Amino acid sequence: MKAFTKTKYGGPEVLRLEEVKKPTLKEGHLLVKVYANSANPADWHILRGKPFFARFTFGLFNPKDKILGADFAGIVEAVGKNVSGFKVGERVFGEALQSGAFTEFVLASAAVCGHMPAETGFDVMAAVPIAGLTAWQAIVTHGKLQKGESVLINGSSGGVGHFAVQIAKALGAEVTAVCSNRNIDFVKSLGADKVLAYDMENIHEHKGKYDLVIDTHGNLTFNDYKRLGKRGVMVGFTTMGHMISVLLRRPFSKFPLTLFTAEANTKDLNILATLIQEGKIQPHIFKTYPYQEIPKAIGYIECMRTKGKVVMVWVGEI
Repeated sequence: MKAFTKTKYGGPEVLRLEEVKKPTLKEGHLLVKVYANSANPADWHILRGKPFFARFTFGLFNPKDKILGADFAGIVEAVGKNVSGFKVGERVFGEALQSGAFTEFVLASAAVCGHMPAETGFDVMAAVPIAGLTAWQAIVTHGKLQKGESVLINGSSGGVGHFAVQIAKALGAEVTAVCSNRNIDFVKSLGADKVLAYDMENIHEHKGKYDLVIDTHGNLTFNDYKRLGKRGVMVGFTTMGHMISVLLRRPFSKFPLTLFTAEANTKDLNILATLIQEGKIQPHIFKTYPYQEIPKAIGYIECMRTKGKVVMVWVGEI
Protein backbone atom coordinates (compact mmCIF):
# COMPACT_ATOMS: atom_id res chain seq x y z
CA MET A 1 0.00 0.00 0.00
CA LYS A 2 1.05 3.63 -0.44
CA ALA A 3 1.95 5.81 2.54
CA PHE A 4 3.76 9.05 3.24
CA THR A 5 6.77 8.26 5.40
CA LYS A 6 9.42 10.19 7.29
CA THR A 7 12.83 8.98 8.48
CA LYS A 8 14.17 12.29 9.77
CA TYR A 9 12.86 15.55 11.15
CA GLY A 10 12.32 18.47 8.82
CA GLY A 11 9.78 20.25 6.65
CA PRO A 12 7.31 18.75 4.15
CA GLU A 13 10.22 18.01 1.81
CA VAL A 14 11.31 15.06 4.00
CA LEU A 15 8.05 13.19 3.34
CA ARG A 16 8.26 10.35 0.82
CA LEU A 17 5.40 8.51 -0.88
CA GLU A 18 6.42 4.86 -0.60
CA GLU A 19 5.07 1.33 -0.83
CA VAL A 20 4.84 -0.11 2.67
CA LYS A 21 3.45 -3.27 4.17
CA LYS A 22 -0.27 -3.28 4.87
CA PRO A 23 -0.94 -3.26 8.64
CA THR A 24 -1.70 -6.54 10.37
CA LEU A 25 -5.05 -6.54 12.10
CA LYS A 26 -4.81 -6.39 15.91
CA GLU A 27 -7.20 -7.07 18.73
CA GLY A 28 -9.38 -4.08 19.53
CA HIS A 29 -8.56 -2.38 16.23
CA LEU A 30 -10.13 -1.61 12.87
CA LEU A 31 -8.39 -1.79 9.52
CA VAL A 32 -9.80 1.10 7.51
CA LYS A 33 -9.42 1.91 3.83
CA VAL A 34 -8.70 5.63 3.87
CA TYR A 35 -10.76 7.86 1.60
CA ALA A 36 -9.69 11.23 3.01
CA ASN A 37 -7.42 12.88 5.59
CA SER A 38 -7.13 16.38 6.98
CA ALA A 39 -4.09 18.39 8.03
CA ASN A 40 -3.52 19.75 11.52
CA PRO A 41 -0.85 21.90 13.18
CA ALA A 42 0.12 18.76 15.11
CA ASP A 43 1.25 17.21 11.82
CA TRP A 44 3.90 19.80 11.06
CA HIS A 45 4.97 20.03 14.71
CA ILE A 46 5.56 16.26 14.73
CA LEU A 47 7.21 16.39 11.29
CA ARG A 48 9.68 19.05 12.42
CA GLY A 49 10.12 17.62 15.92
CA LYS A 50 9.08 20.92 17.51
CA PRO A 51 8.82 21.91 20.27
CA PHE A 52 11.89 19.87 21.16
CA PHE A 53 10.40 18.26 24.29
CA ALA A 54 7.91 16.48 22.01
CA ARG A 55 10.81 14.36 20.72
CA PHE A 56 10.83 12.49 24.02
CA THR A 57 7.50 11.08 22.80
CA PHE A 58 8.02 10.90 19.04
CA GLY A 59 11.75 10.03 18.90
CA LEU A 60 14.72 11.96 20.24
CA PHE A 61 17.00 12.05 17.18
CA ASN A 62 14.81 10.54 14.46
CA PRO A 63 11.06 9.83 14.28
CA LYS A 64 10.20 6.45 15.76
CA ASP A 65 6.89 6.30 13.89
CA LYS A 66 7.42 6.19 10.14
CA ILE A 67 3.98 7.32 8.91
CA LEU A 68 2.66 10.83 9.56
CA GLY A 69 -0.93 11.95 10.03
CA ALA A 70 -3.87 11.67 12.42
CA ASP A 71 -7.28 12.49 10.92
CA PHE A 72 -8.95 10.04 8.56
CA ALA A 73 -12.30 8.93 7.17
CA GLY A 74 -12.92 5.72 5.28
CA ILE A 75 -14.54 2.29 5.14
CA VAL A 76 -13.90 -0.57 7.56
CA GLU A 77 -11.94 -3.30 5.80
CA ALA A 78 -11.57 -5.67 8.76
CA VAL A 79 -12.54 -5.81 12.44
CA GLY A 80 -10.23 -7.15 15.15
CA LYS A 81 -11.17 -9.39 18.04
CA ASN A 82 -13.08 -7.92 20.97
CA VAL A 83 -14.45 -5.04 18.94
CA SER A 84 -18.13 -4.22 19.28
CA GLY A 85 -20.17 -1.57 17.52
CA PHE A 86 -18.30 -1.66 14.20
CA LYS A 87 -18.76 -3.87 11.14
CA VAL A 88 -16.94 -4.45 7.87
CA GLY A 89 -18.20 -2.04 5.22
CA GLU A 90 -19.23 0.71 7.63
CA ARG A 91 -18.15 4.29 7.04
CA VAL A 92 -16.05 5.58 9.92
CA PHE A 93 -13.85 8.52 10.89
CA GLY A 94 -11.29 8.94 13.61
CA GLU A 95 -7.79 9.72 14.78
CA ALA A 96 -4.68 7.58 14.32
CA LEU A 97 -1.91 9.79 15.67
CA GLN A 98 0.17 6.86 16.89
CA SER A 99 0.02 4.64 13.81
CA GLY A 100 -0.14 7.41 11.20
CA ALA A 101 -3.08 8.14 8.90
CA PHE A 102 -1.51 9.43 5.67
CA THR A 103 -1.78 6.02 4.06
CA GLU A 104 -4.14 3.88 1.97
CA PHE A 105 -5.02 1.66 4.93
CA VAL A 106 -4.86 2.73 8.56
CA LEU A 107 -4.91 0.51 11.63
CA ALA A 108 -6.78 2.41 14.33
CA SER A 109 -8.04 1.47 17.75
CA ALA A 110 -11.82 1.11 17.69
CA ALA A 111 -11.85 3.37 20.76
CA VAL A 112 -10.76 6.36 18.64
CA CYS A 113 -13.24 5.83 15.80
CA GLY A 114 -16.77 7.08 15.26
CA HIS A 115 -19.58 6.39 12.80
CA MET A 116 -20.05 8.74 9.88
CA PRO A 117 -23.51 10.30 9.47
CA ALA A 118 -25.52 9.10 6.50
CA GLU A 119 -24.99 10.99 3.25
CA THR A 120 -22.01 12.94 4.60
CA GLY A 121 -18.83 12.96 2.51
CA PHE A 122 -15.54 11.40 3.57
CA ASP A 123 -13.81 14.73 2.98
CA VAL A 124 -16.20 16.46 5.41
CA MET A 125 -15.75 13.90 8.19
CA ALA A 126 -11.98 13.69 7.75
CA ALA A 127 -11.94 17.36 8.73
CA VAL A 128 -13.49 16.65 12.12
CA PRO A 129 -11.40 14.47 14.50
CA ILE A 130 -8.57 16.50 16.06
CA ALA A 131 -10.05 19.97 15.53
CA GLY A 132 -13.62 18.97 16.38
CA LEU A 133 -12.62 16.97 19.45
CA THR A 134 -10.37 19.77 20.69
CA ALA A 135 -13.16 22.30 20.32
CA TRP A 136 -15.78 20.04 21.97
CA GLN A 137 -13.56 19.11 24.90
CA ALA A 138 -12.38 22.70 25.39
CA ILE A 139 -15.98 23.93 25.59
CA VAL A 140 -17.76 21.02 27.26
CA THR A 141 -15.29 18.76 29.07
CA HIS A 142 -12.99 21.45 30.45
CA GLY A 143 -14.83 24.73 29.89
CA LYS A 144 -18.15 23.34 31.19
CA LEU A 145 -20.04 25.92 29.17
CA GLN A 146 -23.71 26.21 30.10
CA LYS A 147 -26.68 27.48 28.11
CA GLY A 148 -26.98 31.24 28.38
CA GLU A 149 -23.35 31.81 29.36
CA SER A 150 -21.01 34.09 27.44
CA VAL A 151 -17.81 32.83 25.83
CA LEU A 152 -14.89 34.59 24.15
CA ILE A 153 -13.16 32.46 21.50
CA ASN A 154 -9.74 33.75 20.46
CA GLY A 155 -8.63 32.36 17.10
CA SER A 156 -12.16 31.73 15.86
CA SER A 157 -11.56 31.23 12.13
CA GLY A 158 -9.07 28.35 12.24
CA GLY A 159 -9.59 24.60 12.42
CA VAL A 160 -10.40 24.39 16.13
CA GLY A 161 -11.85 27.88 16.39
CA HIS A 162 -14.47 27.53 13.66
CA PHE A 163 -15.76 24.36 15.34
CA ALA A 164 -15.71 26.07 18.75
CA VAL A 165 -17.92 28.93 17.58
CA GLN A 166 -20.51 26.54 16.15
CA ILE A 167 -20.49 24.20 19.14
CA ALA A 168 -20.87 27.06 21.60
CA LYS A 169 -23.85 28.40 19.64
CA ALA A 170 -25.38 24.91 19.46
CA LEU A 171 -25.18 24.79 23.27
CA GLY A 172 -27.02 28.09 23.57
CA ALA A 173 -24.12 30.37 24.52
CA GLU A 174 -23.53 33.99 23.59
CA VAL A 175 -20.39 33.93 21.47
CA THR A 176 -17.85 36.70 20.99
CA ALA A 177 -15.21 35.68 18.45
CA VAL A 178 -11.75 37.09 17.82
CA CYS A 179 -10.25 36.91 14.32
CA SER A 180 -8.62 39.11 11.70
CA ASN A 181 -10.60 41.80 9.92
CA ARG A 182 -10.59 39.79 6.68
CA ASN A 183 -12.33 36.85 8.40
CA ILE A 184 -15.15 38.78 10.11
CA ASP A 185 -17.84 37.77 7.61
CA PHE A 186 -16.75 34.12 7.74
CA VAL A 187 -16.92 34.00 11.54
CA LYS A 188 -20.30 35.75 11.56
CA SER A 189 -21.56 33.09 9.15
CA LEU A 190 -20.63 30.48 11.78
CA GLY A 191 -23.05 32.08 14.22
CA ALA A 192 -20.90 34.41 16.32
CA ASP A 193 -22.98 37.08 18.06
CA LYS A 194 -20.10 39.58 18.14
CA VAL A 195 -16.75 39.65 16.37
CA LEU A 196 -13.58 41.47 17.45
CA ALA A 197 -10.91 42.05 14.81
CA TYR A 198 -7.52 41.77 16.50
CA ASP A 199 -5.91 43.92 13.80
CA MET A 200 -8.35 46.73 14.60
CA GLU A 201 -8.69 46.33 18.38
CA ASN A 202 -5.94 45.24 20.77
CA ILE A 203 -7.26 42.09 22.47
CA HIS A 204 -4.78 42.64 25.31
CA GLU A 205 -6.64 45.86 26.16
CA HIS A 206 -10.18 44.60 25.58
CA LYS A 207 -12.46 45.39 28.53
CA GLY A 208 -15.19 42.79 27.98
CA LYS A 209 -16.04 40.21 30.62
CA TYR A 210 -17.08 36.62 29.83
CA ASP A 211 -18.02 33.46 31.69
CA LEU A 212 -15.50 31.45 29.68
CA VAL A 213 -12.41 32.40 27.65
CA ILE A 214 -11.04 29.90 25.13
CA ASP A 215 -7.74 30.64 23.40
CA THR A 216 -7.14 28.52 20.31
CA HIS A 217 -4.60 30.98 18.87
CA GLY A 218 -2.32 30.92 21.89
CA ASN A 219 -1.35 34.55 22.46
CA LEU A 220 -3.39 35.47 25.55
CA THR A 221 -1.39 36.18 28.71
CA PHE A 222 -2.38 35.01 32.16
CA ASN A 223 -3.48 38.57 32.95
CA ASP A 224 -5.67 38.52 29.82
CA TYR A 225 -7.48 35.41 31.05
CA LYS A 226 -8.05 36.93 34.50
CA ARG A 227 -9.21 40.26 33.11
CA LEU A 228 -11.53 38.79 30.50
CA GLY A 229 -13.05 35.70 32.07
CA LYS A 230 -14.32 33.83 35.08
CA ARG A 231 -12.52 30.71 33.85
CA GLY A 232 -10.28 29.89 30.92
CA VAL A 233 -9.16 27.08 28.62
CA MET A 234 -5.80 27.31 26.86
CA VAL A 235 -5.83 25.24 23.68
CA GLY A 236 -2.76 26.51 21.86
CA PHE A 237 0.36 28.58 22.44
CA THR A 238 2.49 30.67 20.11
CA THR A 239 5.88 29.85 21.65
CA MET A 240 7.26 27.67 24.43
CA GLY A 241 8.18 30.82 26.32
CA HIS A 242 4.60 32.03 26.15
CA MET A 243 3.19 28.72 27.39
CA ILE A 244 5.67 28.59 30.28
CA SER A 245 4.96 32.19 31.27
CA VAL A 246 1.24 31.44 31.49
CA LEU A 247 1.61 28.14 33.30
CA LEU A 248 4.07 29.52 35.85
CA ARG A 249 1.42 31.98 36.98
CA ARG A 250 -1.29 29.37 37.36
CA PRO A 251 -0.19 27.73 40.66
CA PHE A 252 -0.06 31.11 42.38
CA SER A 253 -3.57 32.17 41.44
CA LYS A 254 -7.06 30.91 42.19
CA PHE A 255 -8.12 31.66 38.62
CA PRO A 256 -9.34 28.39 37.02
CA LEU A 257 -7.24 27.95 33.86
CA THR A 258 -7.00 24.59 32.05
CA LEU A 259 -4.44 23.47 29.48
CA PHE A 260 -5.22 20.13 27.86
CA THR A 261 -4.58 17.83 24.93
CA ALA A 262 -7.70 16.38 23.31
CA GLU A 263 -8.29 12.66 23.81
CA ALA A 264 -10.04 10.85 20.98
CA ASN A 265 -12.93 8.61 21.99
CA THR A 266 -15.92 7.09 20.23
CA LYS A 267 -18.50 8.85 22.43
CA ASP A 268 -17.32 12.38 21.61
CA LEU A 269 -16.78 11.56 17.93
CA ASN A 270 -20.34 10.25 17.67
CA ILE A 271 -21.66 13.39 19.39
CA LEU A 272 -19.90 15.51 16.77
CA ALA A 273 -21.29 13.29 14.02
CA THR A 274 -24.81 13.80 15.39
CA LEU A 275 -24.36 17.58 15.52
CA ILE A 276 -23.25 17.50 11.88
CA GLN A 277 -26.17 15.30 10.86
CA GLU A 278 -28.57 17.70 12.60
CA GLY A 279 -27.00 20.66 10.80
CA LYS A 280 -25.86 22.32 14.03
CA ILE A 281 -22.20 22.34 13.01
CA GLN A 282 -20.60 22.15 9.59
CA PRO A 283 -16.89 21.63 8.93
CA HIS A 284 -15.64 24.35 6.60
CA ILE A 285 -13.25 22.94 4.00
CA PHE A 286 -11.01 25.76 2.88
CA LYS A 287 -8.83 23.80 0.48
CA THR A 288 -8.70 20.25 -0.91
CA TYR A 289 -5.61 18.43 -2.18
CA PRO A 290 -5.18 15.03 -3.85
CA TYR A 291 -3.25 12.60 -1.65
CA GLN A 292 -0.15 12.97 -3.84
CA GLU A 293 0.11 16.56 -2.59
CA ILE A 294 -0.06 15.81 1.14
CA PRO A 295 3.37 17.45 1.69
CA LYS A 296 2.06 20.60 -0.02
CA ALA A 297 -1.01 20.52 2.24
CA ILE A 298 1.19 20.30 5.35
CA GLY A 299 3.23 23.25 4.11
CA TYR A 300 0.06 25.23 3.55
CA ILE A 301 -1.35 24.54 7.01
CA GLU A 302 1.98 25.55 8.56
CA CYS A 303 1.46 29.08 7.21
CA MET A 304 -1.45 29.36 9.69
CA ARG A 305 -3.72 31.39 7.41
CA THR A 306 -6.45 28.79 6.94
CA LYS A 307 -10.15 29.41 7.39
CA GLY A 308 -11.50 26.11 8.69
CA LYS A 309 -9.79 22.97 7.46
CA VAL A 310 -7.52 21.61 4.73
CA VAL A 311 -8.36 18.09 3.51
CA MET A 312 -6.57 15.54 1.33
CA VAL A 313 -8.46 12.96 -0.74
CA TRP A 314 -7.26 9.43 -1.54
CA VAL A 315 -10.31 8.21 -3.46
CA GLY A 316 -11.83 10.38 -6.19
CA GLU A 317 -15.46 9.49 -5.56
CA ILE A 318 -16.20 10.82 -2.08
